[in-house]
Amino acid sequence: MSRFWSDLTRRLTPYVPGEQPRHQRLVKLNTNEAPYPPSPRVLAAVQATDGDSLRRYPDPESTELRQAMAEYHGLGADQVFVGNGSDEVLAHVFQGLLNQDQPLLFPDISYSFYPVWCDLYGVDAVQIPLREDFTVDVKAYQRPNGGIILPNPNAPTGMVLELGDIRRLLESNPDRVVVIDEAYIDFGGDSAVALINDYDNLLVVQTLSKSRALAGLRVGMAFGQAHLIEGLQRIKNSFNSYPLDAVAQRAVIASLADEDWFQSCRRKVIATRERLHSGLEALGFTVLPSAANFVLATPGPGRDAGAIFHALREQGIVVRYFNKPRISDYLRITVGTDEQCDALLEALPALLS
Repeated sequence: MSRFWSDLTRRLTPYVPGEQPRHQRLVKLNTNEAPYPPSPRVLAAVQATDGDSLRRYPDPESTELRQAMAEYHGLGADQVFVGNGSDEVLAHVFQGLLNQDQPLLFPDISYSFYPVWCDLYGVDAVQIPLREDFTVDVKAYQRPNGGIILPNPNAPTGMVLELGDIRRLLESNPDRVVVIDEAYIDFGGDSAVALINDYDNLLVVQTLSKSRALAGLRVGMAFGQAHLIEGLQRIKNSFNSYPLDAVAQRAVIASLADEDWFQSCRRKVIATRERLHSGLEALGFTVLPSAANFVLATPGPGRDAGAIFHALREQGIVVRYFNKPRISDYLRITVGTDEQCDALLEALPALLS
């Protein structure tokens, strides 16, 4: 431990991202990346970037990009905020909107970065237990709070909350911000973006890392009424006034313009997810109903999920294992290509026996 660290640095328990193994022959099903490449239009936009675009600072307001996102979602440009991946956007949300005089509420089984941001920014929090079947108990959030944040679909469960339940959350907490973190919404469920003009306390956060295969560019966004977006802009301009580089802005605009490619890749992932779900059940797994690009599955009584994780890793198949309360008997498996998922399903019988 460095003697130059601040007290805050010493107290932090940082988020641990999924492994990014360097071996190219691994079947990588651990970080929920897209199994297919981005639109060819994206690659063309990147390649067409000239030296003058790189010599100069990018547009600090990402004006053209925000307008394209607004048109895509039927919003105004003043209802769109962008940042370096949804993690940076969420960090601004925690600091700028959720650091209040009462505790923030989020599920006990949820995105494990939330407690890290709470520690970093001094946000008091209460984790609300999911029900035994891992669904969100909306009534449990009807208590004094400084805000609510929910992943939808939830991570790592993959289970989705209906818009009617989100409406109930918003209406029972009219004086607090409700953040719906939609990193996986393109793979199932209805986006809460449709509710933005009806609720001044709703902020929806999304990413282009998953369904648009742009994890390497780091682009995330938030949608909400103009007063919420203005609050995030104030935080951004006090932290990093040029968050998105010129290449990323051009690439995202190109991606939004190729709806056919987006829909085709999305449908393929959903179809493979259903194949994977059925294949795991045939092997005796219990699989939670997923609306994401991953499944959470337990191998069943007498079978050690942690041991299976390590045995798969030795065979070159990488999935995600969380040694945490309530989900220590589960594996989170990214939906890859049909061939990648078949490799997993073919390796499992010997390990299970």
